[in-house]
Amino acid sequence: MNSPNRPVVIRLLILVVAMFVFGFALVPLYDVMCKALGINGKTGDQYRQTQIIDQSRQVRVQFLSTNSADMVWGFYPKAEELNVHPGAVNEMLFVAQNPTDKPMTAQAVPSISPSTAAVYFHKTECFCFTQQMLQPGERIEMPVRFIVDRDLPIDVKHLTLAYTLFDITARMPPVAHIAKNGG
Repeated sequence: MNSPNRPVVIRLLILVVAMFVFGFALVPLYDVMCKALGINGKTGDQYRQTQIIDQSRQVRVQFLSTNSADMVWGFYPKAEELNVHPGAVNEMLFVAQNPTDKPMTAQAVPSISPSTAAVYFHKTECFCFTQQMLQPGERIEMPVRFIVDRDLPIDVKHLTLAYTLFDITARMPPVAHIAKNGG
Protein backbone atom coordinates (compact mmCIF):
# COMPACT_ATOMS: atom_id res chain seq x y z
CA MET A 1 0.00 0.00 0.00
CA ASN A 2 1.44 3.33 -1.06
CA SER A 3 0.73 6.07 1.41
CA PRO A 4 1.46 9.77 0.85
CA ASN A 5 3.26 9.68 4.22
CA ARG A 6 5.68 6.93 3.21
CA PRO A 7 8.53 9.25 2.07
CA VAL A 8 8.24 11.18 5.33
CA VAL A 9 8.33 7.98 7.40
CA ILE A 10 11.40 6.74 5.49
CA ARG A 11 13.20 10.05 6.03
CA LEU A 12 12.36 9.99 9.72
CA LEU A 13 13.68 6.42 10.06
CA ILE A 14 16.90 7.40 8.29
CA LEU A 15 17.19 10.38 10.64
CA VAL A 16 16.70 8.14 13.71
CA VAL A 17 19.38 5.70 12.49
CA ALA A 18 21.76 8.59 11.74
CA MET A 19 21.22 10.06 15.23
CA PHE A 20 21.84 6.64 16.79
CA VAL A 21 25.13 6.22 14.86
CA PHE A 22 26.17 9.79 15.71
CA GLY A 23 25.57 9.10 19.41
CA PHE A 24 28.04 6.21 19.32
CA ALA A 25 30.54 8.29 17.33
CA LEU A 26 30.59 11.14 19.87
CA VAL A 27 33.11 9.59 22.29
CA PRO A 28 35.77 8.81 19.65
CA LEU A 29 35.15 12.21 18.04
CA TYR A 30 35.62 13.89 21.42
CA ASP A 31 38.89 12.03 22.00
CA VAL A 32 40.18 13.00 18.55
CA MET A 33 39.22 16.65 19.05
CA CYS A 34 40.85 16.80 22.48
CA LYS A 35 44.05 15.26 21.14
CA ALA A 36 44.11 17.52 18.07
CA LEU A 37 43.40 20.70 20.04
CA GLY A 38 45.37 19.77 23.15
CA ILE A 39 42.45 20.45 25.51
CA ASN A 40 40.84 18.72 28.48
CA GLY A 41 43.66 16.34 29.28
CA LYS A 42 42.02 13.05 30.18
CA THR A 43 43.91 11.11 32.79
CA GLY A 44 45.24 7.60 32.26
CA ASP A 45 43.19 5.84 34.93
CA GLN A 46 44.20 2.32 33.87
CA TYR A 47 47.58 1.80 35.48
CA ARG A 48 49.83 -0.99 36.61
CA GLN A 49 50.82 -0.41 40.24
CA THR A 50 54.00 -2.49 40.14
CA GLN A 51 56.12 0.41 38.94
CA ILE A 52 59.40 1.29 40.66
CA ILE A 53 59.80 4.76 42.16
CA ASP A 54 62.21 7.09 40.37
CA GLN A 55 64.05 8.75 43.29
CA SER A 56 66.33 10.65 40.90
CA ARG A 57 63.76 13.28 39.95
CA GLN A 58 60.78 15.19 41.24
CA VAL A 59 57.73 16.59 39.52
CA ARG A 60 55.72 19.47 40.94
CA VAL A 61 51.97 18.73 40.93
CA GLN A 62 49.80 21.81 41.42
CA PHE A 63 46.16 21.48 42.55
CA LEU A 64 43.40 23.84 41.46
CA SER A 65 39.69 23.87 42.19
CA THR A 66 36.89 25.93 40.72
CA ASN A 67 33.13 25.91 40.97
CA SER A 68 30.85 26.05 37.97
CA ALA A 69 28.72 29.21 37.75
CA ASP A 70 25.78 27.74 39.68
CA MET A 71 27.78 25.93 42.41
CA VAL A 72 27.84 27.56 45.86
CA TRP A 73 29.91 25.02 47.81
CA GLY A 74 33.24 25.79 49.36
CA PHE A 75 35.73 23.61 47.46
CA TYR A 76 39.52 23.62 47.72
CA PRO A 77 42.62 21.41 48.03
CA LYS A 78 44.33 21.14 51.44
CA ALA A 79 47.62 22.20 49.79
CA GLU A 80 48.41 24.10 46.62
CA GLU A 81 51.07 21.67 45.38
CA LEU A 82 53.17 18.58 46.07
CA ASN A 83 56.61 17.59 44.85
CA VAL A 84 56.41 13.91 43.92
CA HIS A 85 58.71 11.19 42.64
CA PRO A 86 57.50 9.46 39.47
CA GLY A 87 56.24 5.98 40.31
CA ALA A 88 55.29 6.84 43.92
CA VAL A 89 51.72 6.72 45.22
CA ASN A 90 50.62 10.17 46.42
CA GLU A 91 47.52 11.58 48.06
CA MET A 92 45.88 14.98 48.24
CA LEU A 93 42.72 15.86 50.15
CA PHE A 94 40.10 18.21 48.78
CA VAL A 95 37.56 19.84 51.08
CA ALA A 96 33.93 20.43 50.14
CA GLN A 97 31.30 22.16 52.25
CA ASN A 98 27.62 22.73 51.55
CA PRO A 99 26.75 26.16 53.04
CA THR A 100 23.09 25.98 52.00
CA ASP A 101 20.04 24.90 53.98
CA LYS A 102 19.21 22.06 51.57
CA PRO A 103 20.89 18.79 50.52
CA MET A 104 22.89 19.10 47.30
CA THR A 105 24.64 16.68 44.95
CA ALA A 106 27.83 17.55 43.07
CA GLN A 107 30.16 16.01 40.52
CA ALA A 108 33.81 16.96 40.08
CA VAL A 109 35.35 16.89 36.62
CA PRO A 110 39.16 16.65 36.44
CA SER A 111 41.59 18.02 33.90
CA ILE A 112 45.36 17.66 33.60
CA SER A 113 47.73 20.10 32.00
CA PRO A 114 49.81 20.04 30.03
CA SER A 115 47.42 17.79 28.14
CA THR A 116 50.30 15.92 26.50
CA ALA A 117 51.33 14.65 29.96
CA ALA A 118 47.82 13.58 30.98
CA VAL A 119 48.40 9.95 29.93
CA TYR A 120 51.22 9.80 32.51
CA PHE A 121 48.96 10.82 35.41
CA HIS A 122 47.11 7.88 36.95
CA LYS A 123 44.36 8.33 39.53
CA THR A 124 43.99 5.16 41.62
CA GLU A 125 41.27 6.64 43.83
CA CYS A 126 39.32 9.83 43.31
CA PHE A 127 36.23 11.58 44.59
CA CYS A 128 35.59 12.48 40.95
CA PHE A 129 34.69 8.84 40.23
CA THR A 130 31.41 9.28 42.14
CA GLN A 131 28.83 11.95 42.86
CA GLN A 132 29.07 13.69 46.23
CA MET A 133 25.90 14.38 48.21
CA LEU A 134 26.16 16.72 51.19
CA GLN A 135 23.53 17.64 53.73
CA PRO A 136 23.01 21.30 54.75
CA GLY A 137 26.18 22.61 56.41
CA GLU A 138 28.03 19.30 55.94
CA ARG A 139 31.80 19.39 55.30
CA ILE A 140 33.87 16.48 53.99
CA GLU A 141 37.46 15.74 53.04
CA MET A 142 37.77 13.81 49.79
CA PRO A 143 40.97 12.02 48.75
CA VAL A 144 42.57 11.71 45.37
CA ARG A 145 45.37 9.11 45.16
CA PHE A 146 47.59 9.26 42.12
CA ILE A 147 50.83 8.14 40.53
CA VAL A 148 52.89 10.13 38.07
CA ASP A 149 54.25 7.57 35.61
CA ARG A 150 58.02 7.03 35.42
CA ASP A 151 57.71 7.36 31.63
CA LEU A 152 56.71 11.03 31.97
CA PRO A 153 58.96 12.92 29.52
CA ILE A 154 62.00 14.31 31.34
CA ASP A 155 61.26 17.86 30.15
CA VAL A 156 57.90 17.88 31.99
CA LYS A 157 58.64 19.11 35.50
CA HIS A 158 55.24 20.56 36.40
CA LEU A 159 51.70 19.16 36.15
CA THR A 160 48.42 20.77 37.13
CA LEU A 161 45.45 18.73 38.35
CA ALA A 162 42.37 20.95 38.17
CA TYR A 163 38.84 20.10 39.22
CA THR A 164 35.64 21.91 38.36
CA LEU A 165 32.73 21.18 40.69
CA PHE A 166 29.23 21.08 39.17
CA ASP A 167 25.87 21.23 40.95
CA ILE A 168 23.87 18.26 39.65
CA THR A 169 21.14 18.39 42.30
CA ALA A 170 18.42 19.13 39.74
CA ARG A 171 19.45 16.12 37.63
CA MET A 172 20.15 13.79 40.58
CA PRO A 173 17.95 14.82 43.52
CA PRO A 174 19.31 13.67 46.89
CA VAL A 175 17.79 10.49 48.27
CA ALA A 176 15.90 10.96 51.53
CA HIS A 177 17.34 9.16 54.52
CA ILE A 178 15.23 6.07 55.31
CA ALA A 179 14.97 4.73 58.84
CA LYS A 180 16.58 1.27 59.11
CA ASN A 181 14.50 0.04 62.01
CA GLY A 182 12.20 -2.09 59.88
CA GLY A 183 9.83 0.50 58.64
